[in-house]
Amino acid sequence: MSTLDLSSKLPNLGTSIFTYMTGLANQYHAINLSQGFPEFDAPKRLKQGLAKYCDQGFNQYAPSSGLAPLQTQIASLIGRQYGIDVNPNDTITVTSGATEALFVTIQTITHPGDEIIIFDPAYDSYKPAIELAGGRAVHIAMQAPDYAINWQQVAAAITDKTRGIIQRSQH
Repeated sequence: MSTLDLSSKLPNLGTSIFTYMTGLANQYHAINLSQGFPEFDAPKRLKQGLAKYCDQGFNQYAPSSGLAPLQTQIASLIGRQYGIDVNPNDTITVTSGATEALFVTIQTITHPGDEIIIFDPAYDSYKPAIELAGGRAVHIAMQAPDYAINWQQVAAAITDKTRGIIQRSQH
């Protein structure tokens, strides 16, 4: 009889910064500012709206790309804010959060051997998502005090294997 291998594809992943910071917040009875843990109840109006829609039967799984009315509203917002005409049916995907959106995007564009440029300090989900897709994270350090991007370093890091650059704001 063969054995089932349930080992991680990312054995060196370690503990996420969120797990670490949550542990510290719990240990010192501090407010956890490292992730989305509200220290307050949801607004009554929001809870009433959710209850109303659940009572009307809107409590089932949504399509994997999101509900059509929401996709349409997002496309409309993009059009108004950026002057870009997008088709909500094939260009808008609604996710359950930023980490899922990043993971899906990275998995979609990254193939074995590809490279994705990321700026350090980086969100700790970038590198594992890139590696899980078979890619390699190319790190470019941002320097204090202003953490400006050194575009000469970026240009030097771009190769024929580069499939993306993840740039985020520290703000």
